[in-house]
Amino acid sequence: MERSEKVYGLFNDSFPPVLDGVTLTVQNYVRWLTTFGKRTCVVTPWNPVKPSHDGYDLYRYFSLSIASRKPYRYGYPKLDPFIWHKMRTVPFALVHSHCPFSSGRLALYAARKQHVPLIATFHSKYRTDLEHSLPGWMVKRIMSRVMTFFDAADEVWIPQAKVEETVREYGYKGKLTVVENGIDLEMSDFASIKAFKAEQRLKLGYTPETMVLLFVGQHIREKGVLLIIKAMDKLRDLPVKMEFIGTGYATEEMKNLIRQLHLEDKVTLNGVISDREVLKSYYGAADMFLFPSRYDNAPLVVREAAMMGTPAVLIAGSTASEVIKDGFNGFLVEESPESYASRIRSLYNDRSAIQEAAEGASKTLTRSWREVMEEVVGRYEEIIERYGRR
Repeated sequence: MERSEKVYGLFNDSFPPVLDGVTLTVQNYVRWLTTFGKRTCVVTPWNPVKPSHDGYDLYRYFSLSIASRKPYRYGYPKLDPFIWHKMRTVPFALVHSHCPFSSGRLALYAARKQHVPLIATFHSKYRTDLEHSLPGWMVKRIMSRVMTFFDAADEVWIPQAKVEETVREYGYKGKLTVVENGIDLEMSDFASIKAFKAEQRLKLGYTPETMVLLFVGQHIREKGVLLIIKAMDKLRDLPVKMEFIGTGYATEEMKNLIRQLHLEDKVTLNGVISDREVLKSYYGAADMFLFPSRYDNAPLVVREAAMMGTPAVLIAGSTASEVIKDGFNGFLVEESPESYASRIRSLYNDRSAIQEAAEGASKTLTRSWREVMEEVVGRYEEIIERYGRR
């Protein structure tokens, strides 16, 4: 396909080797935009490890490590004159920011200097992020800047309809457009999924009677990782195995809690798994995906688990739970170790209910990135055309 000359700019405060849901989203935007023949670049803070970036340009700017949130880094574009020059000279057709902080400021600068449209996607509960490490007065000041950024965007996208509640709570009054995320772990049908799951359980050495539970994501308190460990303490009499994948500031606290409760034989912290095929094996081998987070808006990991026939157990009323119908494509519980443990115990004795939810999840929560990006490109082109008529 012939490549266009204008550049589609993607901006985010994290990019590989940092791995999280937003990073994965940006990676897939890049992958499919280049597949569709669009010239693309990524603008992100500098990292000591430089990822391969065949097929697109990567512009990185000065950053420092965030001690409390390793491996994340804080970008300081004000200290990097070269990145501002790039923002003035790269021939952008459109800029799409996936973060309102340092990379978002650069996206806004590029859009205004070059008179091109700015799209901003609202991915996270930013106030919760800030409250973890900053005093209240500073959170208020930064959130004012965050919302000023979204007010300045030509379009604001959200990945799930229920995210609107958070955006409105933060004070945004403009129009919102729902553009879902996709998944890159694809299976052809549920029969193939069942066969794959059986293979992966053998491969990873789980016995038939073992119930395998999985969490993938940042190891931070906001995602309920300590709640999961406490729930496991109430399931000692069952052959249940909990697998954690990821890292974060709460990792040491998790290790200490596992030791205190003597759960070393039931709970394993596997660290970061960046190999997507290995991660796919864990998704496939698991019976259920535990995600007791009120922090997340539209977690990709829940959809990835669904594609592998692994239904999620979420907190009723959380933003992430909007897509879950209890018992049909997942399970909803109260936010407590007791509620999680009780539902897991019930489902251990009713495997048919898990199978039913697994099939429902694989049919209702899975949309390929190709399909999503075909929609995105169409929206991009419409926005560029509309902007040009101003």
